[in-house]
Amino acid sequence: MRTWILFLLLAWQQSALAAETLPDRRVPGGIAAVDSGLPGAESRPQAWFRGRRVLVLPAGEPPTWHALAGLPLALEPGTHHLEFIATAGKTRHPIVVGTHDYPEQRITISNQRQVNPAPLDLERIGRERKLMDSAFRAWRDTGTPQWRFVLPVEGPRSSAFGLRRFFNDQPRSPHSGLDLAAPAGTPVHAPAGGVVSRTGNYFFNGKTVLIDHGQGLVTMYCHLQEIAVTEGQLLERGDTIGKVGATGRATGPHLHWSVSLNDVRVDPDLFLESAGGR
Repeated sequence: MRTWILFLLLAWQQSALAAETLPDRRVPGGIAAVDSGLPGAESRPQAWFRGRRVLVLPAGEPPTWHALAGLPLALEPGTHHLEFIATAGKTRHPIVVGTHDYPEQRITISNQRQVNPAPLDLERIGRERKLMDSAFRAWRDTGTPQWRFVLPVEGPRSSAFGLRRFFNDQPRSPHSGLDLAAPAGTPVHAPAGGVVSRTGNYFFNGKTVLIDHGQGLVTMYCHLQEIAVTEGQLLERGDTIGKVGATGRATGPHLHWSVSLNDVRVDPDLFLESAGGR
């Protein structure tokens, strides 16, 4: 009886995956969902884009293997190519990336070191960047990750993804995540299952947690008041990972939430269950 229940549960999960619409928004900061044409019954192929391995999962009816490739905010519009590697050989698939004009955001920071860091600050920032980069670039072989997310904290969106940012009228890198405003001390929850790959208290990001969901899908949570998890800890959706704060470069309590695919920060909205795969 138990065997039949497990079989039916597996069949339901595969059916749900097959029916799910994948996010596909081919602009800088978006995602390209690329169909390999290879049946889902075959072994999972590898997919590569711009020198980095890409998440592959089954979708469609009947299911075929699809790649989900993150498109960098700095990617030039035009035709790029993704490569699938399977037992039968290699295939190249074009990805036509369009243009998208993200709005500006101008922020006034009273702490001048958070705008123009001192030499010792720059050394610290460099060390911390290497730690975070190693977490973003890690590849953890898994089955299909739980890639549909719920919001890690409820609250108004105080800064959208991709904003062209100016701090004290000085241009800086585009906003690589989604800011959610909430009172200090509000619990922050894991939007999906994964493993805590990095925690730290960083110059710009403040108290931070990174979660590895598998196959190059990594999420980051910044400016926390408290961190409630440890590196290597297994998480399920809904587990508390910390509390909203204003540590690091922050003008008030909020959560900065980043989603990364193949070491590319992409729009978190594309992963939300409420997005419907838009």
